[in-house]
Amino acid sequence: MPPLSKETAKMSTNTTQLQPKPIPALYTVYILRSQPRHASLYIGSTPHPPRRLSQHNGLAKGGAYRTSKKSLRPWDMVCLVSGFPSMIAALKFEWALNNPHKSLLIPADKRSEAVKGLGRRKTGHLKRPRKSLVGVMEALRMLLGVKSFGRWGLRVHFFEEEVWRVWERKNSDGGLRAEVVTDFGGLATALQGVGEEADGDDDDNDDAQDGKKHGIYALPLDYMPIKEYVTKGQEIFEFERQGGCVVCKEAMEAGRGLYAICPNIGCEAVGHIDCWSRCLLKQEAKRAGTDKGDEILPVKGECPKCHGEVLWRDMMKELTLRIRGQAEVDKLLKKKKRARAAAKVKAKGKDKAIEKESNAKRKTEVNTTPQPMIVEDSEASEDSEFLDIAHL
Repeated sequence: MPPLSKETAKMSTNTTQLQPKPIPALYTVYILRSQPRHASLYIGSTPHPPRRLSQHNGLAKGGAYRTSKKSLRPWDMVCLVSGFPSMIAALKFEWALNNPHKSLLIPADKRSEAVKGLGRRKTGHLKRPRKSLVGVMEALRMLLGVKSFGRWGLRVHFFEEEVWRVWERKNSDGGLRAEVVTDFGGLATALQGVGEEADGDDDDNDDAQDGKKHGIYALPLDYMPIKEYVTKGQEIFEFERQGGCVVCKEAMEAGRGLYAICPNIGCEAVGHIDCWSRCLLKQEAKRAGTDKGDEILPVKGECPKCHGEVLWRDMMKELTLRIRGQAEVDKLLKKKKRARAAAKVKAKGKDKAIEKESNAKRKTEVNTTPQPMIVEDSEASEDSEFLDIAHL
C-alpha cells in the first residue's frame, strides 16, 4: 500500500479533529485589563481561565505576544462570558468582540457608528478601532442582543466593580437574555493562587468547589456541577426506564433516537428532543404574548411533569455528554467507583482483622490447654512432640 500524501494525511487529521464532541464543561471569552495601565485591554478565549491568566502574566508557559510586555503586567481578568456550546462558537464571539466594525452579526446601523472616524490601511481595509472599556462593553452588549448569540443561554461574569458599573450604564435599557453574575472578591487573591492553579489538572477542580475560592478560581472547570444529572441519565437508560415521551406520550425505544431528560432532581421525565423543543418554544411564545415565534432553539421553560424550570443549555450538555462523551462520563463517575472500591477494601480488611484476631485467640486457647504425655510407644511419643512443636 503506497504511503499517504501530505494532503491526504492532513485531511485525515482534520477529519479526526472534527469528530462530534460533547458541549464543553466550560468555554469562555474573557477580557483582560492591565493593572499598571488600565487603558490596555486584551480579549481572548479559553476553557481554563485560571491557567490562561497565569500564562498571560508569565507564571506559566504560553500566553500572547500582546500581553508579554513586562510594563503591562500583571493583568486582571475583569470580565468573561461563559456558556459557549463549543470552541468554535467561542472563537466566533471572540472575533466579533475584537472586530465590531467588521462583524456582520451586528446590525448595519450600529456597525456604521463603530466605523465613524476610522482610517483605512494601504490595502483599503478599515483600521481596527482602538479598544476602550466603554467601547468593549458597548460591543459586548450589542453581540449579546443579536439572535446569533442571544439564544445560547450565555452568562456574563464581572470580577471588577468599576467594569460592571460601565456595563450597567451601557445596559440601562435592559432587554438582554444573558444572565449577569458579579463576584468582586476574586482580584485581591488572584495572584496568590495562580501558580498552583496553572499546574493543576484540568479535570480535577475540587479546590474550586469549596467556598474559599472567588472570581475565576470559583468557576467549575469540569462537569462536576451536573454529576447527579449525568448519573440519573446513565441509570435511566441503563435500566431502560425511559418509558413514554413526556410531551407526545409515544413509547421511546432504547438507542433509537435523541432523548432529553429533565434536569430537576427527583424528576425522570424523558422526551424526544424535538418534542421538548416545541413544548418550550410554545411556552416562550405564550409568555411573550404571541401565537408563534420564528425561533428554532428554546432558551428555557417548564417541565411538563414536575413543573420545574428547565434550561435548554443544561439539557443539551447532558445529552451530548451521554451520546458523545463516554470517556468524560467515566472520568466524572470514577470518584464514585473509587469510593465503592475503597469501601470494599475496607470491609475486606475488617474481615481479615477479625479472622486474624479469632485465629490468635484460638491459638492462645490451644497453647494454654495441658497436653497429655503419652509414653507407651515411640510412634505416639513422636506425634506428641510434633504437636508441641506446632503450637510453639
